Amino acid sequence: MENVKAVVVFSGGQDSTTCLFWALENFAEVEAVTFDYNQRHITEIECAKNITRELGIRHHILDMALLNQLAPNALTRDNIEVKDGEDGELPSTFVPGRNLLFLSFAGVLARGIGAKHIVTGVCETDFSGYPDCRDVFIKSLNVTLNLSMDEPFVIHTPLMWLNKAETWKLADELGAFSFVREKTLTCYNGIISDGCGECPACMLRQKGLQDYLKVRGEC
Repeated sequence: MENVKAVVVFSGGQDSTTCLFWALENFAEVEAVTFDYNQRHITEIECAKNITRELGIRHHILDMALLNQLAPNALTRDNIEVKDGEDGELPSTFVPGRNLLFLSFAGVLARGIGAKHIVTGVCETDFSGYPDCRDVFIKSLNVTLNLSMDEPFVIHTPLMWLNKAETWKLADELGAFSFVREKTLTCYNGIISDGCGECPACMLRQKGLQDYLKVRGEC
């Protein structure tokens, strides 16, 4: 989209980094926004800084510490165990209202810098049941943002219907497979690249990687 600017909601993880490369492929100008909500590992912020610096992308870091106060969970508290949900419960890593706030503030930022497009890596395929990763939520919020600021924003979700193997495939098609594999942080224990291999995020990422490598004939 020539002469069109986009803002990418960016954590430095596999999904948001893939979306960053997708945005670079599809928009004339791209900026990234990362939210500091006193998350468990400051490494996440540093990883996002390093990636945007290497790619030469303007990077905004917004203070969202209030979210930490309101929503204690495994991503904001060392004394809460990282675990999947059981019996219909959400995982301990669910941060209530996170994507609602992140995308709302991304919209305010977008308006300020003249961007009409907002890109986020949420998906409904490997989403652990998070309600704010659903397509219906994104569409609803898109309408709300447009009404609230009288702007024609478009929220893009390139990964919405992709599983992790397909996300790796997309990164590969964008020429970013090695970059995403080596320089992103998905691990709940704060380990870049392949991570700890034991937390739910690492296991999901690794399974998707192995599934995709089998397709490429490398596994």
